[in-house]
Formats: sequence, C-alpha cells, structure tokens
Amino acid sequence: MRMIIVTLILLILTVSCSIAAERPNIVLIMADDLGYECVGANGGTSYQTPNLDKLAANGIRFENCFVQPLCTPTRTQLMTGKYNVRNYTVFGRLDPSQKTFGNFFHDAGYVTGIFGKWQLGRDKDLPKHFGFDIYTLWQHTRRPPRYANPGLEIQGNEVNFTNGEYGSQIFVVHALEFIEKNKDKPFLLYYPMCLTHSPFQPTPDSPDWDAKRTGEQYSDTKHFKEMTEFMDKNVGRIVKKLEETGLTEKTLLIFLGDNGTGRPITSQFKGKPYRGGKGLTTEAGMHVPLIVSFPDKIKPGGVNTNLVDSTDFLPTIAEAAGIELPHDEERDGISFYPQLFDRETKTREWIYSWFLGQKPAGQESVFAFDKQFKLYRRGTLFDLVQDPEEKNPLNPDTLNESQKLAQQKLQAVLDRYKNARPDWVKPLEKTDTKNTDKLQKVSALDRTGKVVFMQIDDSTESSRRY
Repeated sequence: MRMIIVTLILLILTVSCSIAAERPNIVLIMADDLGYECVGANGGTSYQTPNLDKLAANGIRFENCFVQPLCTPTRTQLMTGKYNVRNYTVFGRLDPSQKTFGNFFHDAGYVTGIFGKWQLGRDKDLPKHFGFDIYTLWQHTRRPPRYANPGLEIQGNEVNFTNGEYGSQIFVVHALEFIEKNKDKPFLLYYPMCLTHSPFQPTPDSPDWDAKRTGEQYSDTKHFKEMTEFMDKNVGRIVKKLEETGLTEKTLLIFLGDNGTGRPITSQFKGKPYRGGKGLTTEAGMHVPLIVSFPDKIKPGGVNTNLVDSTDFLPTIAEAAGIELPHDEERDGISFYPQLFDRETKTREWIYSWFLGQKPAGQESVFAFDKQFKLYRRGTLFDLVQDPEEKNPLNPDTLNESQKLAQQKLQAVLDRYKNARPDWVKPLEKTDTKNTDKLQKVSALDRTGKVVFMQIDDSTESSRRY
C-alpha cells in the first residue's frame, strides 16, 4: 500500500512538472510614446527598426491596435483588462483594489518581473501588491531623471546612478538577468520601456552622448530617431537572450506602444509626413504598433487587420498560459490568442473609450469606433477612412443608410457603458498632488527648427514661446 501511494505521488509530481514545463513564458514589451507610424514593418521610413521588423517577418503584425491617448490610462486598461470607465481614478495611480495580470500569473505559479516605467502609485510595496516578484522601476516612489544618470527603484529601494549609466540599459540588463535566473521556470516578463518618451536626449549610441549629463531640462527632437533606434536595439537584446537560453520557442513575445508619438515629432509614413498625436483622441494619439512572436507556433509573416485594444492583452496572455481568469462581468477584454493561429473565434467589432487623462472629473472624452466610423458621446460622427484627422464631422441631416446604421451601432455601445462608472471611483476623481507630477520646462526645437520652451508632463506635450 505504501509503495502504491509513493508511486502515485511521484506520478502526480511528474505530471505537474510536465504541465509546468509546457506553459509558455510571456514577454510583454511596451514602448513609451511610440505610434504605429514609427515601425518600418508598418510602413515607417524615418527610423531603422530591424529587430521589430524581423519579429514581424517571423510572426504576426497587427494593423488595427488602439490604446488610450496617454500612458497611465493605457497601463490601467492593459494590466486589468477593463475600460477606464470602470477603474480609472487619477493620473499616475492604479487603485490598489484592482487585480492585474501580475496577480493572476503570480497566483498561477509564474515568476513575475517588471522592469521599466511604473507610474501607477508611489507606495513602496505596490509592485508586489500587484503581483510582481522582481522589479526595477522608474517613477515609482519619486520622479528623478530616467535616462543619463537616472534615479531608479530596485525592489522599492531608491538607487541613484551617477557614473554615466543609462536608465534604459539598466532595465534591459535586469530583464536579461531575470530571464537567465528563471530559464527553467515559467515566467512573465513585463518590460514597459521609458523610451521613446521626452525629454529627447542622446543615447549611449549617439555621437554627442554625454556620460556626465544630469536632469531632464535638455530636450531636442533631433534625438528622437536615436532613441527609437536604441529602443529597437533593446528589443533585440531581449530576443537574443531568449535564443541563448533556448527559450525562443517556449516564449510568447508581444510588443506594443502605450499611446501615439509625441506631438513635436513628425515622421515619414508611407511616403507622407505623419505628425504624432499623443494626448489626442484621434488615430494619431491612439493607433500603436502590435507585433507578436511565437516561433514554430504561428505562421511567419502574418498580417492581422482585426481590431484590438488595450483591454485585450490580459485575457490573451492568460489564455496562452492556460490561466483561467475568475469570472468578472466588468472585464472588457477579448482574447486575440486564437487569432495567432487563424482559429475561428470572437473578434472585436468596436472599441469603446472613456478617457480622462489629467482632466478634472466630468471632463472625460467618451466615444466608440470601428474600422470606419467614430461616434462621440456628444453626438459627433466621423468617417475615419475619409477623415482620419477628424476635421469634418458628418452632417446628421444628410447621413446615408450605412452611416445611419453605423451611428446606431456605435450609440448602442455608448449606451452599454452609460452607467458603468462605479460609485467607489467617484470620490477618487480628483487631482492627487502626491501622484501628479509637476510640469517641467525643457527646451526643444519647434517645427521650424527654432528653440522654444515646452511644458512637458506625462500626459501632454504642448509648446509655447517664452
């Protein structure tokens, strides 16, 4: 009898280890302020992005991924799978009552790590609270410089680098160490980059890199190209490490942007100039690159034209890892994991957005859209195919039949979320001076090449002459 019990235990352990070994690793990389137009594989020609282009050639490139116009709103949706209307409280903070993919993966036995930009609250233990075992972050307990000679938080401890270190290199090094240390375990690696966010400063690969530079007062748009290409280089380092550790075929890698490119930046896209629209609710503010790599699992060179939004990532990576999420009627995301394999599945027919950003409560922008039409809560309807910059609203008195049907469809979406704002959020809808960072004056070049001063924070980028 004893021998039978021992045999059964060994069998159970063997099966459990086998199942664990089959669970894929998840690497989720999110660039900061990088619009769809910046990636070569998407048709951008201003920047060299060979590593992203190679990932797209060997994986799948999505043409219609949309997120929120600013960083914190997107992070909130990405990590919780819920639209901002349900849980967004104030810029720079994720309410501790929420569950993130860090929590779900940690509870499922994954080792979880996050390396990069935080901007979700300054309590020292929040990353651990949200499910992350290992973390090296910027803008966690404070807001020092992020690039040359940065101030970071490592496991919640403030560390100031003063010997010419570059913040974005430190994040990558720690991410590579995380992969090496956990190569025999299933892991979730979340890498929310600081690049390519302003201030626009030289990288270690720039000809005018200055290892003694400190602060974020200097900014010049000429460095955006260098920052974009350094961002791509960092993606390549992650990919190379997966290859060296034999984890490439065991890892689902996803790359996306957190919102549109900064407004001072104009790039060449499909033969035309394309100005960044960060902070705007137009396509330029919300359309971001999405590239998925899962070698030997998905067909290379795929192009997916279905709609995807930032709430869809949590259910997607959970399905990939075999994690059954608890039932939650407020979860809005739709897994696009089956689409990686061309399987029949539910696809997104529309995207809803409740966007507050740093505005006072009650001034949110609310709208719904599909591939062609966009309807704002105020009643304005746009044809996005004919008018992507939303300069010419359709006349409600002269709508044709297809336009009327689109209006009805999108109005139904708006009505669906009309009462979705929960009561617990409303008292928190106010400016929190502990979590909202002060504006900085930084010099930059305007579109004519003249030096101006810019008021820059992590929500908007506007300039005026002094």
